Amino acid sequence: MKQHIKCGSQMLMLSLLVAANLVQAQTLSENIEEDELLDLYGDTEMIAIATGNLQTTAKAPAVATVISARDIQISGATDLDELLETVPGLHVSRSALGYNPIYTFRGIQSAYNPQVLVLINGIPISNLFQGDRSLIWGGMPVNAIKRIEVIRGPGSALYGADAFAGVINIVTLSGHDISENEFGVRLGSFDTQDAWAKIGFDWQDFSVGLVLEIHNTDGQDEVIDLDRQSLLDAITGTQVSNAPGSVSLSRENIDARLDITNGHWQLRSGMQLRRDWGNGVGGAESLDPSNRWKSNRYNADLTYRNDELADFWDLQAQMSYLQTSIETDNDLRLFPAGSDLSLLGLGGVYPDGLIGNPESFERHYRGNLTAIYSRLEQHQLRFGLGYTFSDLYKVKESKNFGPDPITGSMLPPGSPVVDVSDSPYVYMNEGDRTNIYAYVQDVWYLADDWELTTGLRFDDYSDFGNSTNPRLALVWSTSQKLTTKALYGQAFRTPSFAETQAINNPVVLGNPDLAPETLASYELAFDYRATTDLKLALNLFYYDWQDIIKFTQDENGSTKTAKNMGHQTGKGIELDMDWAISERWKVNANYAWQESIDESTNNKIALVPESQLYLALDWAITHNISLHNQVNWIMSRAREPYDNRDQIADYAVLDITLHYESTSGGWGADIIMRNVTDSDAREPSVWSIPQASIPNDLPLEGRNMYAQLYVKF
Repeated sequence: MKQHIKCGSQMLMLSLLVAANLVQAQTLSENIEEDELLDLYGDTEMIAIATGNLQTTAKAPAVATVISARDIQISGATDLDELLETVPGLHVSRSALGYNPIYTFRGIQSAYNPQVLVLINGIPISNLFQGDRSLIWGGMPVNAIKRIEVIRGPGSALYGADAFAGVINIVTLSGHDISENEFGVRLGSFDTQDAWAKIGFDWQDFSVGLVLEIHNTDGQDEVIDLDRQSLLDAITGTQVSNAPGSVSLSRENIDARLDITNGHWQLRSGMQLRRDWGNGVGGAESLDPSNRWKSNRYNADLTYRNDELADFWDLQAQMSYLQTSIETDNDLRLFPAGSDLSLLGLGGVYPDGLIGNPESFERHYRGNLTAIYSRLEQHQLRFGLGYTFSDLYKVKESKNFGPDPITGSMLPPGSPVVDVSDSPYVYMNEGDRTNIYAYVQDVWYLADDWELTTGLRFDDYSDFGNSTNPRLALVWSTSQKLTTKALYGQAFRTPSFAETQAINNPVVLGNPDLAPETLASYELAFDYRATTDLKLALNLFYYDWQDIIKFTQDENGSTKTAKNMGHQTGKGIELDMDWAISERWKVNANYAWQESIDESTNNKIALVPESQLYLALDWAITHNISLHNQVNWIMSRAREPYDNRDQIADYAVLDITLHYESTSGGWGADIIMRNVTDSDAREPSVWSIPQASIPNDLPLEGRNMYAQLYVKF
């Protein structure tokens, strides 16, 4: 089998200054239970995804951030993306389709964002189709979240493919975490109506936790002045564009989480239903106000863990299942009714518009076995074996263009919509992928103040051969207050099915000859705890990203084909401060700067922020009332080569949350105000030949406001 990823170069280690007061945590016994560690150090100090074991962020062999349930409550955040925007070096941009989030770590970005691995309770939720969370994502509410763990940098040595630019692990609530039942409602801008319930109880020897969340909204209504059809109108003389018009971001979401725990066993399941899903600025960047999508996502996992089965061994076995779908609920009009598409080689005027309804259905089965061996005096060894079977088991499509599935002749403009499922003319073939992997990790306590983590993971794929990825992390307790880390890691990303198998598509086409993307990363980090109230961090990084997969404009001007098109390097610095000034005042601030270069052109990487600044001020006005103020400032985003538009404007968004909690703790209320100054914030649209389809970029929501009330019982 072809070896796609080469084991790395030797790491050059340096040391400087900035952070650590929790150094004594290295002596903690591995037998301490997770809840005890969280009680001792707090949710924001503990992380599990760096090595698979819960440990303090100061000692973790990674650059990590943890967002706790308390952080979520104080911030007034209602969706995962609002929380991730507070992480240093992580920017949440938006794609044109459905305003799906693009998690940009350190200048690494692509349209569908498969370079970021998102886990729920340590289990991937990646799809085969685009390699992302789901094309019909629709957001993720926060009431079921216990904490969020974020690692900036590669994690393939532990998590395999797609743990590339960063890893986000969402830990959900168990029955043990819900000490009081809770019911809440939220009303606000854009006709938003939300409700949630949290229920926790013990039944015989079982602990049960249930969270239900409902979200309905018309979505923000900022206006798109011009779209792709506007350009066609100007050339062909038609006047059929829906621009100026509002972005389409309606949502009807239902999320449910169930957790049942008994002794060594834990069963978790989830449901995410998406209905009335508006597609943003359209499937082909032409406004389509009538189209709607839906998605059904179900997951379940069963975990058995026993640290008493054998001396010096901690064993864990896990099985999981994920089922996802992407379905159209109303016709997707790539171009509106009356559009003349002669210039795109599609024959002329389409009275009903150019209609294409692609749908896909997936199942993912995973099983893994993990063993931790701790008998060796200065070593903790972790071994893992796993198997994943991912199946794109159904592909459906109906459309009014392309070959007729019965005659094979081209459908003329004005033809009715026909079903091309199970024909050679469908947009993508069904298929599956198998992954078998093994890894080993050694945490070596070199001396009282030195800890070396090494790891190696081998993956074998049924369609792409094999890959071996190492990691190396040296953690030095430089002083009682300062910890220094030197980190090296490699990562890889396998191409998605859309990148390899998309066919008969008027917008993008796949390429079966693609190679996986690869990345090598070097980091130097300092964690300094000046006092118990003041924490500082400084991170320096450099990475080398090769065989980048991009959809590149074809000569016909209407389609883009996936290709291994590039080589990108990046370097940067991240600064983070957490300061409890007094019992009433707390400041959290971070700043990130990065410079990423396209090595083939020597140009700066477009669309990503070179600088970003986050500042939050919490004021405990009284024992019951608190005020959270935060500013997020996004700066210095370059245009793509040959894009002759004005530079992308910087923006700063101010959010304010007023929180009240009754003295008894039985109820509480929040007033949440976002973009208080009504800043004209925009995320960049991509360049297309001969001009950008959305010339004035993607407008973010203006000033908006919400009120929520919850009761506990």
